[in-house]
Amino acid sequence: MGHPRKPLRTPTAGLASAAVLAGTAFGFAPAARAAPAPAPAQASVQAPAGSGTAVRAPASVEFVDIPGHGGTRLAANVVTPGGHDGSRRYPLVVLPTSWATPQIEYLAQAKKLADDGYVVLTYNSRGFLQSGGEIEVAGPEDVGDASAVVDWALANTPADPDHIGMAGVSYGAGIGLMAAAHDPRIGAVVALSGWADLIGSIYSGRTQHSQAAGMLTGLGHLTGRPGDELREVMNDFFTSNLDREDEMIAWAKKRSPATFTDRINAGGAAVMLGNAWGDSIFPPNQYADFFERLTGPKRLEFRPGDHATAEATGLLGLPNDVWTNAHRWLDHHLKGVDNGIDRERPVQLKSRSGGAYEGYDSWKDVSARTERIPLPEARRINTNLDSGANGGLVMLSSALDQLLRLSPTASVPLLPRSLAAVWQSERYTAEQRIRGTVKLHTTVTGTASSGTAVAYLYDVGPLGLGKLVTHAPLSWHDRTPGEPFGVDLELFSTAYDVPAGHRLALVVDTVDPLYIEHNPGGAKLTFSSPAADPSHVSVPVRL
Repeated sequence: MGHPRKPLRTPTAGLASAAVLAGTAFGFAPAARAAPAPAPAQASVQAPAGSGTAVRAPASVEFVDIPGHGGTRLAANVVTPGGHDGSRRYPLVVLPTSWATPQIEYLAQAKKLADDGYVVLTYNSRGFLQSGGEIEVAGPEDVGDASAVVDWALANTPADPDHIGMAGVSYGAGIGLMAAAHDPRIGAVVALSGWADLIGSIYSGRTQHSQAAGMLTGLGHLTGRPGDELREVMNDFFTSNLDREDEMIAWAKKRSPATFTDRINAGGAAVMLGNAWGDSIFPPNQYADFFERLTGPKRLEFRPGDHATAEATGLLGLPNDVWTNAHRWLDHHLKGVDNGIDRERPVQLKSRSGGAYEGYDSWKDVSARTERIPLPEARRINTNLDSGANGGLVMLSSALDQLLRLSPTASVPLLPRSLAAVWQSERYTAEQRIRGTVKLHTTVTGTASSGTAVAYLYDVGPLGLGKLVTHAPLSWHDRTPGEPFGVDLELFSTAYDVPAGHRLALVVDTVDPLYIEHNPGGAKLTFSSPAADPSHVSVPVRL
């Protein structure tokens, strides 16, 4: 017998607003100004004698059609160093476009790379706009396209077969990582605002991230041609068809670079990952976990912002530290430039509260110690009504946090206790520098077999106003009503400084516009703290 399906509860207006607000970040995210590179070491990419710089003449741009996997037409542009005469070859960088964006997305950045001695080829991803085929979401056809583009570039441009890199934002980042797992010619990857684990991105905590997935689906239909398989998967996703959950997860794993970590490690590609703390499409946790499993040259950068907002000005050709470091990464690993990036600490973080970049030797080193906040008293709440605590709006809330430090807020004293379970720490006498992944451990008893809870951590000031530090959803099915079960939930990783005199508050409710929830009408949830297994929140902090 099939499981009952729960209708989507995210407001249509919210999804429409999200789609409009996200238009730029999805591919019109601009490219950044990279620092001029020293003259390359390899003979194949050296500047002409006496030129004094990598390339003097302006780069040339040519719009072409490339046969992708199976002969599918891919609309592309080729940007080559100015003045090339066929006497030498240049490193190749391939940039697949972001979701729903044209091949001119990277043009400003591609010209900068070409001016520094690269052949750059950007192409419309399969199924979108001028390219042929159907949207495959980084499936085997997309991986085949990336290799076919490399083949074409080696046959038709002065590209060096021994120095090949992939780079991209969002969808292009995911395709680049997948290509590195399957094509051993790729020696370096820059993956910005992408994903390593597709399930961990839009189905974390077994909960549909409905605003994010709805925006992607809507843009896909507006600008491309979703295939039958994708349509079926998304229909099962939005209708909560649990009978097809295993098939959906298998589909996503086949499109997740984390599934192929061993192959990426075996190929030895140098991988740079960049993401924002508040990425509402691809949360940072899954990138951090993937980074720890990589064994080759690697770099991880986290900054304030939402999906693709940190690198956005770079795609316009404006100064941007994300793209500057991306360029340095490619220079070092494709051209052998000794620019020091290999000697920097591989994990670089910037707190949402401001300040300089912080360097760490690994993701595990980010937090120095863990503070445990006990949750001793039981709380019982009703479901299906929004308490007022929420994670904000996809593509907007974290961008406002990045630009104006305006994160979602809630008046913690006024949250209705019938709808929200609330626990608070004591006031802190010194600043608390949260770094890493906050974890919740508790015991839940529901009156129904299925349910959803969303946990929020707030920074609460003297007047009771709470600023959202982090949050995450959790859903469950096939539980015995009235029988307690343990819960361990990782909230989305963050870097945030709690001022002295403030306290932390954990709030748990059951409705958030970002997610589909699975609480039947009239259900109740109890959060308890058994003596043998006390509930608590673990907060990673640095001194």
